[in-house]
Amino acid sequence: MTWRGWGGGKEVRMKFVSELAYWQSVFGGLAQPRIPVTPFLPRRREPPARRLEVPSAWEGIQNILSELIERFHLKTDRCLEFGVEFGFSTVALSSYFNSVVGVDIFCGDIHTVNKQNIYEETADRLSPYTNIELVRSDYRNFIQNEHGLFDLIHVDIVHTFADTFACGLWSAKHSQCTIFHDTESFPQVKQAVVEIARTTGKKFLNFEESFGLGILV
Repeated sequence: MTWRGWGGGKEVRMKFVSELAYWQSVFGGLAQPRIPVTPFLPRRREPPARRLEVPSAWEGIQNILSELIERFHLKTDRCLEFGVEFGFSTVALSSYFNSVVGVDIFCGDIHTVNKQNIYEETADRLSPYTNIELVRSDYRNFIQNEHGLFDLIHVDIVHTFADTFACGLWSAKHSQCTIFHDTESFPQVKQAVVEIARTTGKKFLNFEESFGLGILV
């Protein structure tokens, strides 16, 4: 859950623009057909083969990955994650996918407790998992140069409407299924997923536990 934070005048303006985009989406949506949000109710919970013992707000979500993959008939070749932080979700995903690419700037954002450079620490922690590749990059730079398709993409970046929408829309166009963390704890994230569902025509399901997991298929 790490991404670029805000500290100076430029960053404050970016925050204002993002919040403005959020409210424009909220009020603009009142004049458009409502996007249904279907509860995702797991029929079973199964822990993955791999578990990283670090604190994570993702705790609990790892136990529904197996059913999510099965229910939506996902292939398990390529997975992409935006927002690695300490690597809990990355390792969980690596239990199911042949290849997991984790993209992060590894120095925190406005919504994270950690603001330190944790790249080396995280890379060392994840080094035993040979199917994980870490890329130190802002999501904007990454998506400019990546044109491949993925079976699943996980979006857990800075929780603004504008960033979630930009990263999530690209992800929805480049994956069979896109998941978004913190749909319950950040209204901006949930609204961004609503707009992506509206734009792409994909179905929006929401797992309400563990701070919320939006699922677009």
